[in-house]
Amino acid sequence: MTREHPGTSSARAWLLVAPAMIVLGWGGNQFLPLLQLYRQQSGYTQVQVNILVAVYVLGIVPGFALSGAWSDRFGRKPILLVGVVLGIVGSVILAASASSLAGLCVGRFVSGLSVAAGMVVGTSWVKELSVRGGRAEAGARRASAVLTIGFGGGAGVGGALAQFAPLPSVLPYIVQIAASVAAFVALLAAVETRTSGGQGKSLLGDLRIPKRSRARFVAVVLPLAPWVFAAPALSFAVGPSLVGQAVPGFAVGFATLVTVITLGFGWVTQFVSGPILRALRGRAGLVGVALIAVGALLLIPAATSQQVWPVLLAAPVFGIGYGLSMVSGLTTVQAMATPDDLAGLTAVYYSLTYAGFLLPAILAALTAVSPIWVLLIATSAAIVVCALIAARGMHSRRD
Repeated sequence: MTREHPGTSSARAWLLVAPAMIVLGWGGNQFLPLLQLYRQQSGYTQVQVNILVAVYVLGIVPGFALSGAWSDRFGRKPILLVGVVLGIVGSVILAASASSLAGLCVGRFVSGLSVAAGMVVGTSWVKELSVRGGRAEAGARRASAVLTIGFGGGAGVGGALAQFAPLPSVLPYIVQIAASVAAFVALLAAVETRTSGGQGKSLLGDLRIPKRSRARFVAVVLPLAPWVFAAPALSFAVGPSLVGQAVPGFAVGFATLVTVITLGFGWVTQFVSGPILRALRGRAGLVGVALIAVGALLLIPAATSQQVWPVLLAAPVFGIGYGLSMVSGLTTVQAMATPDDLAGLTAVYYSLTYAGFLLPAILAALTAVSPIWVLLIATSAAIVVCALIAARGMHSRRD
């Protein structure tokens, strides 16, 4: 099911795919610091902001399923090219819809579809090109680090432009669109690793976890996956909202700073994750979610007294936890997959991780019945329980 091509063994072939992954992650995440801008300019409530986050997840989850299955069938390049085009369309809609909640919802849904393609197809493609280049073990680390560059860089660039540049609700999207056009051109020269074919499976079949790996997936991967993106959600969605009144006139800039710190530490962790994974011997995911549980507890002083320093202190803890959890989870899932179900299984994993982005909306809804500091303790406790379940699953698999 793979196609050989002159030069496919090049150790640098994956770099032509990386720009598309970066601009798609950029397009998905630059919106988060802009939420503070929309609240200031258009008066959106926290409930409406949570709706915008939820709509993005509603786009990205089916996008995972479709892009993974279709790229396994029809090739990586055409699906990722479509993803870049969708990213441009999403940014155009968002740039034109600052004062329209419905328009922002449509734009976020389309952006979710595009980011899904970047994550699933890009991750699978980078893995396959890494195998061909003789660096199979680097596939998950490269993909995770590239996506984090997009997530963090996009939030940093978008937030800085929104805070300091003219046309704050338009210019960030224009810059991202220009970068997307350049990434599209680079992607045209990338080496395809899949031929069209493999239509024998249904969509459900493409997403089915291989029987030989099902027990390990359920026992180890499933309990940990949702906390991967719960970490950045807690850090730069929940954290800045707790101290908004403590940073008057700098809400967008502060949210951007927290985002960059979180994802910066996440990227560094992913970049040096090779020896860390070897040293932890399969327990990197447990260490990662344990750090996320600590980060949730660090936010408590911000929740009770609007102190800014706990949000800044928690950001690198969340970032390291996110980085370890993501690389560990991807490495585990890719080890389970065959070439014919690599993208499909990656899609299932990413869908589970993105459930964590619903956490801010859940916490906001529960504040009607409980103080946020109590909810943060409960969140930390839930993470610990999931880690214990996964640890038990690891132990039983070794037995």
